[in-house]
Amino acid sequence: MPASEPRPALEVLRAQISRLEGRVGRRRALLPFGLREIDSRLPGGGLALGALHEVAGGGRDALHAAAAAQFSAGIAARTRGKVLWIVTHQDLFAPGLMQAGLPGRRVIYVQARSDVDVLACFEEGLRHGGLGAVVAEVARLPMTASRRLQLAAEMSGTLGMAIRRWRRPAGAADFGQPTASVTRWRVSVLPSTALPVPGVGRARWRLELIRARAGEAAVFDVEACDGEGRLAQGRLVADRFAVPAVLADGPGQEAAWRARA
Repeated sequence: MPASEPRPALEVLRAQISRLEGRVGRRRALLPFGLREIDSRLPGGGLALGALHEVAGGGRDALHAAAAAQFSAGIAARTRGKVLWIVTHQDLFAPGLMQAGLPGRRVIYVQARSDVDVLACFEEGLRHGGLGAVVAEVARLPMTASRRLQLAAEMSGTLGMAIRRWRRPAGAADFGQPTASVTRWRVSVLPSTALPVPGVGRARWRLELIRARAGEAAVFDVEACDGEGRLAQGRLVADRFAVPAVLADGPGQEAAWRARA
């Protein structure tokens, strides 16, 4: 019999991680983005269902927070069933969710008093098992809480999306702390697609895949979710640590580069 070809080192490493995590023999359902450049960076070729994922805006203003919410809505829109959306403030713009493919008839809104209450509702929603997705806006996500959420998602097979929002600038530092989430994303707003006539084109985002368990980090420039929750591929940024040449002239050039991006 012909000798078997050696397995790629990354595939071997992923198998070892799966054995250590006790996931051997258990296949997790996936939700592909439908864009090869993104799906190829995710284990299995898509976003894992029955798992916890984190999303944050690239800035602390309302514009980036809205982009993070729309990105999450587009993902939730492509699941089946109702979507539980938990907030602490009544500032969620329902027409914006509909623009990303998530109509109001599919959403169950819950307003909690604090992050502690949000996390409790989040866990209960994931354990329920009859929802397509559970989305929760939360500032702090301690490791212990994230582990409970990840286990609840694994048991029910429900997608969990934690949108990290901070009402105070100091709270943003918590986003760098380790959690049990399978992926961690950051969404930044870019200038919209140019049109041949005066007007506002389709919104564009910079997606940073900061962390992917057994996957690869990367940055993607994409067109925002359409009415079915799907992204369109823009220019791929292969190395998330690469700095545009204009920034080499000094930190003061960053604003000028972002304005032209």
